[in-house]
Amino acid sequence: MSVLIDTSTPWGKYWAPLPLPATKLGHYRLLSPNAGVHVSPLQLGAMSVGDQWSDIGMGSMDKEASFKLLDAYYNNAPDCCLSQDESSEQFIGEWAEQHGIRDQLFIATKYTTNFKKRDANVTQKTFYGGNSSKTMHISVEASLKKLRTTYIDLLVSGRMECHGTVIRARHYSHGRAEGMALAPWNVLAGGRLRDDAEEQRRRETGEKGRTTFNPDWERNEDEKRMSAALEKVANEVGASTITAEVPYVFPIIGGRKVEHLLSNVEALDIALTDEHIATWRVLFHLIPVSHSKIPGFSKGDGSKYTQWILGSGHFDYQPLPQPIKPKSKSAAEN
Repeated sequence: MSVLIDTSTPWGKYWAPLPLPATKLGHYRLLSPNAGVHVSPLQLGAMSVGDQWSDIGMGSMDKEASFKLLDAYYNNAPDCCLSQDESSEQFIGEWAEQHGIRDQLFIATKYTTNFKKRDANVTQKTFYGGNSSKTMHISVEASLKKLRTTYIDLLVSGRMECHGTVIRARHYSHGRAEGMALAPWNVLAGGRLRDDAEEQRRRETGEKGRTTFNPDWERNEDEKRMSAALEKVANEVGASTITAEVPYVFPIIGGRKVEHLLSNVEALDIALTDEHIATWRVLFHLIPVSHSKIPGFSKGDGSKYTQWILGSGHFDYQPLPQPIKPKSKSAAEN
């Protein structure tokens, strides 16, 4: 039952709705069925924030450029996820302290990856990587100092991440069954899923692309075919599919340019049809085996029981929770 509040009274003014946010990033969603916190539908991945990875093909952002990107994100919705050999935590900690907004941020950071691997002053590096309790203690204590805070909102194990154009089924299915949120990253394959015009522009300007895992920044034939198929759907609706199939999915968006950040936000205004989802599923056949053809026979994608179950009897399938559909401006106001 809805209750109308007379906003002309002092009590009504106190409970009056807040103004609509600048973008859909400010429409918060429950993180997971087992969590009470509400967060932005997109996370800012801070792997590109910092200046320590330019020599390994990841690009670089100095403090000024990093602060500009963080300001643009915060002005829309304050959630972020961190990485990059300590400098991202240092930059974000200083930025949040300068603005006095730590409690307005939801900060996730991770451990497991050895954050002292390239520190020549640390001779014995064993305890700075892995999932041991000692590693976690060292990592958390260091993160708190760099972030200039007394708490971390979400601590992530660096070896439980789901990434790539297809979320790994063992993580995807397990996460959904256990009421966990999914935070896919690298859904654009490090920028390699792009159209021909963008690739030509990069070639002409010398901007090129990420070379961390492959010295050849240009797309291979499989990536070109995948890009073309995705572009067909994008031309119809202009959106990614990752948030359109299930709830509790919060993609991590990266990049170093404010305009790229804001262009990602536009996808929150677009809904995919069942036909678009069906088209997207066909794209699995374009993914090389090395990228893992999942969901598959043994794991499935959660839309129905797998053959392992169906071979044992007849079952009534429990429908899955449906994703959140974008609202129109008038609906959001109501």
